Amino acid sequence: MPDEPAPVKIGNVLHPVADVAAAVRFYGETFGLGARFVDGDRYAQLDAGGTALALAGPEEDVTGGVAAASFKVPDVQAALTALIDAGGSVLRDAEQGPHEVRAVAKDPWGNTLVVYGPR
Repeated sequence: MPDEPAPVKIGNVLHPVADVAAAVRFYGETFGLGARFVDGDRYAQLDAGGTALALAGPEEDVTGGVAAASFKVPDVQAALTALIDAGGSVLRDAEQGPHEVRAVAKDPWGNTLVVYGPR
């Protein structure tokens, strides 16, 4: 039997915030989440027990202020094609971000999600 590709996993939950530093402090002090890395006031990734809580500052918020699950995929364009074929829609086409290629989409029920992959 040929090797099947690994299943897609939720890479992070994107959580828009107005102040990244304040949000890092809040989630650290309130829930004990440690910072994996902080990219200035743009973005921070916190360890939430295996899944990352991704704090996106205003410059990095691609969802329009809505929290969204982010799906890490090997090929963003292929994932968007599959998403459209299954009844979803693309809100923002794939674009090169500072850390990855990403797109913003909606599932057939109107939930916002981010699809991202390697540069």
